[in-house]
Amino acid sequence: MNSRHVLGILAGIGILTAFAGCQSLSTGAAAHPSSRSDAAASPVDTTLEPAPATDSSTTQPASAAKPPPRRYTYTPRVYPVDERGFSPVDKHLQKAMAREEIIQDDEEGSLNPYVLRVIDAYPLDGSYPYHCGWTPREYDLYNGVTQDMWYKGMVVAKAYPDGSRCSYCCGLTFEIFIRAMKLRNIQKGLDPDDFNGMTFNDLFNMLQLWYIEGPGDCEQRAITSYGLGRAIEDFEDAKPGDFLSYSTTPPGGHSVVFIDWIREPESEAQAKADDGRGEKKKGKIVGLKYFSSNLSGTKGVGYGQGRFSDSTASGKGILRKSLRIARVGAIQDYKPFNRLDIPARNAYLPTQPTRIIYVPATQPACPVP
Repeated sequence: MNSRHVLGILAGIGILTAFAGCQSLSTGAAAHPSSRSDAAASPVDTTLEPAPATDSSTTQPASAAKPPPRRYTYTPRVYPVDERGFSPVDKHLQKAMAREEIIQDDEEGSLNPYVLRVIDAYPLDGSYPYHCGWTPREYDLYNGVTQDMWYKGMVVAKAYPDGSRCSYCCGLTFEIFIRAMKLRNIQKGLDPDDFNGMTFNDLFNMLQLWYIEGPGDCEQRAITSYGLGRAIEDFEDAKPGDFLSYSTTPPGGHSVVFIDWIREPESEAQAKADDGRGEKKKGKIVGLKYFSSNLSGTKGVGYGQGRFSDSTASGKGILRKSLRIARVGAIQDYKPFNRLDIPARNAYLPTQPTRIIYVPATQPACPVP
């Protein structure tokens, strides 16, 4: 074994050790990436009930013995893709990204049809699981997305390096936003990496607003601050594909893509009445249906729903007044933005993901003639 081969082995061992982490490091309390509990309801439930106390890094009951945090025990793996480098979501969006499938704009030219097309690409079989490590923080290796999200030649949001395609709520909705923005740009013949002239640092700062790293932050603030769209104030104006966040009681919260409202007639007479146009009157909004991560059952990506706390017998559920809804508008409706008017978040640095370097085996020396 020559010296070059030995150096290659030592380098590989050093890299794997770096991935494994130092288990003697302090693991004191830390803020959650999105300051949310990611509490979510089952796709078939119509009430939002609190989940039992858990350690979010292991999804085990808090009373159980806590194993070492995942970031110290995971095994780095090659990200699973097909022979073309596509993940299942990439493969599902292949024709749309190649403009072989054309997405039809809605009447206002919003991003919503593209958001819904991206959502349709995610498998709902539990193969895209949920993971959110609260303690210790995982900002340096994971931003809640199922695969690395690139912008202007750099990774703006990192996937977990164990190849598991896990996610958490605000990470998944941010991933959907990026995918939909790139899809629309490609379909319009534009640079995929041009979001209203935003730089890489602009988009990374937007990510931190999206993940609620400071007071007043939410998806709505992120979208409106960078001139990409508008806030939806009237519930009746919301439509599928809007981005939405909410808080709950007991304390918690969620980041989702809006799908529809859950309604109930205010009376038996109203249930039978129409609006004068031969259509039934809309009932009272008592909850919402959505797409996100951390769903009951699979604990991963899928459709869910929850009711407002003022519409449940227990008084537990979504706080109606906490909803923050936003819509990314038409490209021609983008507005200029002033960075001095946007909070500059510095919760963590946009470090690039570490990669395992495979050192090829040395070739046998040519025989001496």
